[in-house]
Formats: sequence, structure tokens, C-alpha cells
Amino acid sequence: MSSYNLSHLKQLEHEAIFVMREVAAQFERPVLLFSGGKDSIVMVRLAQQAFFPAAIPFPLLHIDTGHNFDETIEFRDWLVKKTGARLLVRTVQDSIDKGRCAEEKGINPSRNGLQTVTLLDALEELRVDAAIGGGRRDEEKARAKERFFSHRDEFGQWDPKNQRPELWNLFNGRIHQGENFRIFPLSNWTEMDVWQYITTEKIEIPPLYFSHPREVVNRRGILLAKSPFNTLLPGEQYETRRIRFRTVGDATCTGAIESNASTLDEIVQEVAAARKTERGTRADDQRSETAMEDRKKAGYF
Repeated sequence: MSSYNLSHLKQLEHEAIFVMREVAAQFERPVLLFSGGKDSIVMVRLAQQAFFPAAIPFPLLHIDTGHNFDETIEFRDWLVKKTGARLLVRTVQDSIDKGRCAEEKGINPSRNGLQTVTLLDALEELRVDAAIGGGRRDEEKARAKERFFSHRDEFGQWDPKNQRPELWNLFNGRIHQGENFRIFPLSNWTEMDVWQYITTEKIEIPPLYFSHPREVVNRRGILLAKSPFNTLLPGEQYETRRIRFRTVGDATCTGAIESNASTLDEIVQEVAAARKTERGTRADDQRSETAMEDRKKAGYF
């Protein structure tokens, strides 16, 4: 890797660390939203860098859909044990059981959208004033509208036209009772930056990100993995392909890509040649043109 790229990554690292330290300084009850995906794993590493040799000063909060890949949960528990971080888990199933939300109808109901209810309830229960997330501006056009400090009103809602200016790296974290911020330290990172940072820092990640054989079904161009949460439609059948995942989430809507990339260097090369964004493999983002923005306005990550 060239010295330019190393310098570029260091600049991004320093910026993210600065944002995390600002969160620790300005807010009383922050949490780091943790999904088990590559971006949240990088966030944990950055939090370690920001506060070393002290422990990470805020807990990790996982909003568990109950439709996770086994590898994701296994890695989450391993990482928490290794880092000594405090983990808080709130489940969509509990929200359903309490009548706070209802399972989708039809074949292969996704719980991805239901996370919003569970998240908002968790933020209110824990009195969270800042939730640190791994969103990046290159992921999706709605996320490109976010600031580092993204304001949410007392209902947890996001108004992209009512965000505060961020000049000269000055962040206004003042809020009224019941309001909170979503914080995005990786705002200026790209998918390539994340993978180069993982490679440079030798960060361990779940095996889902590496090429492996798995049974999948091709549904309207998206390769969905065989799981207890997916049901075949008439005429469909599973077939074994060599795949990997670019993004990790709810198994009912997270698509895979065919790939032979089995090392970090090979993933970096593959991402450099990709002509589709990583969110292009997410079935939930293809439900409508404004699917992500609509969920974010309602309080989604």
C-alpha cells in the first residue's frame, strides 16, 4: 500500500477519533450501535484507539432482529469478550411480543424495518443522548445527507432539511429533553477505505465476508442464503455457489455476491473493480426508490 493511502487512512482515523472524543465530552449517555458488520467492527477499533489505555467509555448496543447469521452472533460475542466492552442487546422479538410492532405478512417477512421500533424504545429506556453509528455517505443517497452529528427530535425522527452546520470541525451537541443525536464518525470513509483500514490494522472480521460455498437462491437478481428465515417461492430451488457478503444484516434481505476473494487483499481488489454499491445487494433497499430515506425519517439507523 502506498504512503499516500496510509496518510489518507490516518487522516480518516484521526477525524473519526476526534468525533468519538467529542461525543464523550459533550454527551452523558452515549452508546455505540453494533451490528457485527465490518463498519461497526471498525468503530470498535477506533473507540479503542480513541480512549486507550482506558476502556471504551460507552456500551455497545445491538438491536437484534432474531434473523441474524450464526457467524455474526458468534463473532459479536467473541469480540465483546476480547475487548472487554459492555454489550447491551435489545430484540425485535421482544417488541413483537409486547405488541409494539407486528411481523410482516407474506413470504419471507423481513424484520429489518421493525428494528426502528426496538431501537427507539431502547434509546428511550436507556436515556441515550447520542447513538454512534457506522453509516457512510457512499453507501446510499439518503445517508449522503447526514452530518457527523445528526439531530433527531423527541420522536426519534430525522429531518434532512433541519440539520446543524458543521464548520471548522465544530459540533453543536445541544439538545432539548427527549431529543438525541446519531453520530457518524465514518462519514467521510468509503467502502474501500474501510477494507484498506481493516487490512492495514489486521482487524479480524466474520468469515461471512470471505469467499465460501453456501446454498443460495437467486431471487430477482439477489442471492439469498439458505436459512431458517427464508422460504422458497414456487419454482425456486437452492444451489451451491461460491459467495461472500459485502454487507451483513437480516438474513431475509441481505444478498450475497459470487466471489473467489478469500483474503483481505483479494477483497480490496474486488471492491476496486466493483460497479455496484454494497447496498445494491440489499433487498430491503429495493422496495422503493426512497426506502432508506423513509426508514431514516422514522428513526432508523
